[in-house]
Amino acid sequence: MSDENWGGAQPAMILVRPQMGENIGAAARAMWNFGLDRMRIVDPRDGWPNQKAVAMASGAGRLLDQAGLFASTAEAIADCNFVFATTARHRGLTKPIMTPERAMEHTRALIAAGQKVGILFGPERAGLENDDVSRANASISVPVNPAFSSLNLGQSVLLTSYEWHRQVEVAAPEVMEMAKTEFVEGLEIEKLGDHFEKRLDEAGFFFPATKADGMKQNLRNMWARLPLTRADVQTMHGMLRQLVRYYEGKNKGE
Repeated sequence: MSDENWGGAQPAMILVRPQMGENIGAAARAMWNFGLDRMRIVDPRDGWPNQKAVAMASGAGRLLDQAGLFASTAEAIADCNFVFATTARHRGLTKPIMTPERAMEHTRALIAAGQKVGILFGPERAGLENDDVSRANASISVPVNPAFSSLNLGQSVLLTSYEWHRQVEVAAPEVMEMAKTEFVEGLEIEKLGDHFEKRLDEAGFFFPATKADGMKQNLRNMWARLPLTRADVQTMHGMLRQLVRYYEGKNKGE
């Protein structure tokens, strides 16, 4: 059986002789997290379809329904122009070894040129066999702790899928969640500074008088550095007003 629809410009994720249905399901979830939906499965140990895979896949069950089932690695990559093999071990084979980042960069270029790319992932116990790796054009190796380099099948698919998504989706490295507010304009910062100066002056904060101008300048500089939102400024005005009311009430009580 072959998955004839390549599903657009993306690589095929090929699970070679996977042993546990749960790991196939985890791989499907990892793929769909990052917009990949072309899965191929080679000779799964526990047969196919697999209910444990379906249960683990959760909302990504569609990938399992549409997955291509193949009897051998050679059949699974027969229509691929370029194949990567994921491996944590050097196999004594002469071929390029790339990080996931570089491999997905290369994959994007290949697909843009109209080529079909497949990525091989080995079974959980020992990974891909040399016979599988020898059929690949290049290897993908994740830079992990050399004392514990084994990656679970789902983890390996997740890392590769993430790098693919990162290559094709432009995402800002950092954004600010505004929570129904917005950054204030300079005039509002100026008014907040005026309010603080007034209250601090009343409290005798600017002492001695010879240092008052420098202290006020430092406060203005601090307000300018802070990325204050309208909610922040309103809260600070409210705090100052409440402090004034509290001490005025306390003084009246005395």
